Amino acid sequence: MGELEKLIGPLLIVGGFAISYAIVTKQSAKAKLEKEKVLSEARSDAERIRSESRTESQDWAQQQREDVQREVREGRKEIKQAERDLRKREDSLDRRMDLLSKKEQNLESLEGDLDQRKSRISTKENEIEDLVDQQRENLERAANMSRDEARTTLLDSMKQEVDHEGDQMIQRMVERVKDSADTKCKSILASTLQRISATYCQESTVTSVEIASDDMKGRIIGREGRNIRAFEKATGVDVIVDDSPGVITLSCFDPIRREMGSRALSKLLQDGRIHPSRIEEIVGETKKSLNEEIQKSGVQVSYDLDIPGIHPKLVTLLGRLKYRTSYSQNVLAHSVEVANICGMLAAEFGLDQSLAKRCGLFHDLGKAVDHQFEGGHPEIGATILKRYDEAPEVVNSAASHHNDVPQESIYAVLTQAADSISGSRPGARGESLDRYIERLEKLEGLVNSFSGVSNAQAIQAGREVRVFVNAHKVNDKKATRLAHDIAKEVEDQLTYPGEIKITLIRETRVVEYAR
Repeated sequence: MGELEKLIGPLLIVGGFAISYAIVTKQSAKAKLEKEKVLSEARSDAERIRSESRTESQDWAQQQREDVQREVREGRKEIKQAERDLRKREDSLDRRMDLLSKKEQNLESLEGDLDQRKSRISTKENEIEDLVDQQRENLERAANMSRDEARTTLLDSMKQEVDHEGDQMIQRMVERVKDSADTKCKSILASTLQRISATYCQESTVTSVEIASDDMKGRIIGREGRNIRAFEKATGVDVIVDDSPGVITLSCFDPIRREMGSRALSKLLQDGRIHPSRIEEIVGETKKSLNEEIQKSGVQVSYDLDIPGIHPKLVTLLGRLKYRTSYSQNVLAHSVEVANICGMLAAEFGLDQSLAKRCGLFHDLGKAVDHQFEGGHPEIGATILKRYDEAPEVVNSAASHHNDVPQESIYAVLTQAADSISGSRPGARGESLDRYIERLEKLEGLVNSFSGVSNAQAIQAGREVRVFVNAHKVNDKKATRLAHDIAKEVEDQLTYPGEIKITLIRETRVVEYAR
């Protein structure tokens, strides 16, 4: 029994070692299988990532190729459109060959430039195709580069090349324009002036109504002046009944009211029934018919110039210009003339003719209401146009045609030029040079008559007076009062269109010499 126990102990030890060895061997085999499985999944993921990266690179390259091809197609479309536009312009120039013969050389130069441009564009297309191939090769070599880095590299390369060629083209165009600018501008102005034949009219700013006999003056005045008071109250005009035979004079700052008063008085004289109630009735009818005529005049102007989409309020203001004169020139006729000249100049420069006509038509719009608001007619007109959502070019043209504000577009420059052409052509305005000089001398003489004024200068055709005062005699407080007194005296003593700006300048100058 003792020997059996001695054998069992070692057997148990050996069995334990055998069992432990079997367990360890089994775990090792299992770990090896898991390791191989993990390695297989890692290889699959790596292969999938490599495949996706290659697919994305190919898609991006394909997208770049399509973008470049689309740009090439758009460029070709632009070339075809330019060719069609050129053919239309050539047809138009053929019809006017007699008047524009001097332009043939310029057109030949333009055609040569166009051929060169076509050649450059064709060369550019070839360069773009070569660039696409080169970039494709670069992308293939840069397979390890990220998509954002590759896109940045491509865009930087194309931008540098396009900027360089664009600078060269702009430089060549600037040099060509400088060489032909003076000749072409003179030709354009000459052609424009030849094609417009505008009439002119002179209208008096004082309205006179003829009467059959001087006995009618008493009936117009009425018992104790009740008729004339009723007429002046209803129309807002002053009735001047003097010793002039067969004439009654109407005076008013507002040309519309003066016209209404003239028509109403003529109807009363024809009717023969002159009393307060009849006066109010006739004035009401005349006012209604005159407003309808004003509206029709504005609509007719927009129709004649082919300018659609004008706000009804602006149409009314245009109609009011029919009864407004400036230096004996009818303002509505002047505005239509400026619009036509602007349209012709815009056509010569290849600009928007409709917008140019709009700028010319509305440039003096402020004169329709300049007697109702403070400020010059350019400022008033610009404010009204801005209120009714006119284009910025139209607003700036109205505000800057007398250089009150800077000109912000080529349309403002054309408007100022057309305004000068219309106003300065022979017969446009009734004021002679002698009368113009006399008016300015009278204005300066009136201002110089004030105490403390050392010098007065009329500028801007009498629209502004610069007053230089003695700084020792006039202080800052007196300067404000003096400017007000001068403006009041000018209003009372002189007759002038629009308004006159009084600019008072007070300064102290100290001069010393070093010997």
